[in-house]
This record gives sequence, C-alpha cells and structure tokens, in this order.
Amino acid sequence: MSRKNKIIYWIATIWLALGMLSTGIVQLLKMKEEVDMMTNLGYPGYLLTILGVWKILGVIAVLIPKFPLLKEWAYAGFFFAMSGAVISHLVQGDDAKDFFGPILLLILIFVSWYFRPADRKTISAKL
Repeated sequence: MSRKNKIIYWIATIWLALGMLSTGIVQLLKMKEEVDMMTNLGYPGYLLTILGVWKILGVIAVLIPKFPLLKEWAYAGFFFAMSGAVISHLVQGDDAKDFFGPILLLILIFVSWYFRPADRKTISAKL
C-alpha cells in the first residue's frame, strides 16, 4: 500500500470514527435535539439506544487491528444506518442541512473501506 493511500485511509477512518462515536454518544445520552429528530422521523425513542451502542461498537471494530470480517460487518452497519438516515430525511421532506451529516459519513465510510490496508480486508476464497 502506498504512503498516499495509507494517509487517505487514516484521515477518512479517524474522521469516520469521530463522527460515529460522537453521534453514538449523543444518541445514548438521548439529547433533546436527537429525541426530537427521531420523533419527527417517526421512530421510537429506544432506537437511539440501539443505534448508539452499535455505532460505538462499530468504531471499536474498525479501529482495532485484525478481525477483518468484523470490520466488514461494521462498515456494512455504518452504511445501513447512514443510508437509512438519508432516506428517512428524504421521505420526511427535511431541509438540506439534515442530509449533510449522514451524506458526509457515507462518503467517509466508502473512502475508509476502499483504502483500507490488506491486513484489514477479508480474504476471498478461490473456487
């Protein structure tokens, strides 16, 4: 892996981890703005706890060495959560500002996943 690709990977991964960790904590704390947003989107309040826990666990999975299959699942979970957020805001007809965070995190998910080092990738079986 080239030095440039390593730098891209780590910048995207650190920003992704910070974004997911901070939103996970906010969701676990059930801050008023977050509860109001989930209510507006039509989701129950307890979903904040579920999302918060899984985001924090996903950050740990992406950052720790080894366990490439676990990392794939974490990236997939992040993708499902953020694409679901974009679609939910779209269906509700929310303002463009509500799309910024989830779209930025989707971009970071893709960049981090794409540029991940070989030791963080799963090995495909050859038939």
